[in-house]
Amino acid sequence: MEQQLSISDLTFTKDINQQDKIVLHTDSIAFLSELVEAFLPRRELLLKERVEKQAIIDAGSLPNFISESSSIKNSNWKVQNIPEDLQDRRVEITGPVERKMVINALNSNVKVFMADFEDSLSPSWEKLIDGQINLGDAIRGEISYTNENGKLYQLKSDPAVLIARVRGLHLDEKHVLSGNKPIPGGLFDFALYFFNNYQALLEKGSGPYFYIPKLESWQEAKWWSDVFSMAEDIVGIPRGTIKATVLIETLPAVFQMEEILYHMRHHIVGLNCGRWDYIFSYIKTLKEHSDRVLPDRQVVTMTQSFLNAYSRLLIKTCHRRGAFAMGGMSAFIPSKDAEENQAILAKVKADKELEAKNGHDGSWIAHPGLADTVMDVFNQALADGKNQLNVTRDSDEEITAEQLLQPCEGERTEAGMRANIRVAVQYIEAWITGNGCVPIYGLMEDAATAEISRTSIWQWIRHGKSLSNGQKVTKELFEEMLDEELQVIQKELGDKRFQSGRFREAAELMRRITTQDELIEFLTIPGYQLID
Repeated sequence: MEQQLSISDLTFTKDINQQDKIVLHTDSIAFLSELVEAFLPRRELLLKERVEKQAIIDAGSLPNFISESSSIKNSNWKVQNIPEDLQDRRVEITGPVERKMVINALNSNVKVFMADFEDSLSPSWEKLIDGQINLGDAIRGEISYTNENGKLYQLKSDPAVLIARVRGLHLDEKHVLSGNKPIPGGLFDFALYFFNNYQALLEKGSGPYFYIPKLESWQEAKWWSDVFSMAEDIVGIPRGTIKATVLIETLPAVFQMEEILYHMRHHIVGLNCGRWDYIFSYIKTLKEHSDRVLPDRQVVTMTQSFLNAYSRLLIKTCHRRGAFAMGGMSAFIPSKDAEENQAILAKVKADKELEAKNGHDGSWIAHPGLADTVMDVFNQALADGKNQLNVTRDSDEEITAEQLLQPCEGERTEAGMRANIRVAVQYIEAWITGNGCVPIYGLMEDAATAEISRTSIWQWIRHGKSLSNGQKVTKELFEEMLDEELQVIQKELGDKRFQSGRFREAAELMRRITTQDELIEFLTIPGYQLID
């Protein structure tokens, strides 16, 4: 049992060392404690409401737009005061808050770096604290990194704008307790980043900017807006200083985008198409609906009708309210092979041209090597402008719930199922070992893609679907393939890497969460118990 240290109204299960005290000091802990006391009970109620709403969908209902907010939809309002340094977001890079990554990302040919405490970070205590220190150093221009070969990495004079993505509402921070309950991970991330950096950010002409993930309702959005308001009041800065972009990456949230914008209008600047998590949420939300089972992950692209409708509705909703509509992630990694790299960049270009044509104000990449290609696409689309708020899509036909829920065409193949297994096992192994952002088979994978991989198979088993070769997908078939693909992974990576890793543990977790009758909502919840 780890020693428990009580400070303020919070109990820390880890010793706070001198390094930790750079960000976890008396004042920041008191600030965190105040937020936890005010918002933990509401968070518990919101998570309970998620379960209740999901039970209704599981029983046969489908998600839909909410009618009780017609007055919001029919009245004339806009989001308020978008800061100057957030007006142009044509290319954004995302990645974990590790020191070298922070420097390289901020130095890239992009407008924004989204520093991720969520899907691309394995949230060990050390990585969370180091991440907070790294971002603080970057904000103050004091960050540098020397690798094992003596190469020095330093920040250039005009780095990208920094936005921090905090953990989702459902994730705990198990190392900090209030009473006997873990506090919300997102509050921990927000409180330390905001309290330690808001003055330095404002002094340099920027501000405390955040990405908020995995919201499922306007009530959850309002929770965050109220957190921001209280934080502003505690430190004595004007209401609306904190700005957030909300990821629309859950199926329930796509039906409440207008309401989310309205209830966060003092703090929100835009919405983002978090496409990978959205696909995962489509599977998870409609898990009991046998007529809406997705095919191989590889064919579920933005050209599919239900995803294209989601993109266009997000743009129309945002631009009507003066908010930015950010595009989704390109997860490709450049190749050293010139011919292969040309093919990769052509795919990225086509994907981003579709987003730009639809009217997105910018888009995401996971690797600096894609920055120039995507920048060229949006430079062309924006011409001399900073964004595409002028693209209203008002003449579009109304996008219906039916379109957003439309089943997706495509095959379920043995190769696709085996690829899902290999990706998920390798990602889980990396995550429980401490790495949340992993290059696998030419793509930069994060938690979302592993979630798609394992929930797809769970749903195929659940509804007795068959592969294109006629094999019925059963628990037994999955377990047989899992054992075989574990051997493939060992062969691909070599015995030394395999034996020194945690692949058998990862495979066991994959087996458990894929074969049990109740779908585990997020693999990161049981996975979190396997990291320090």
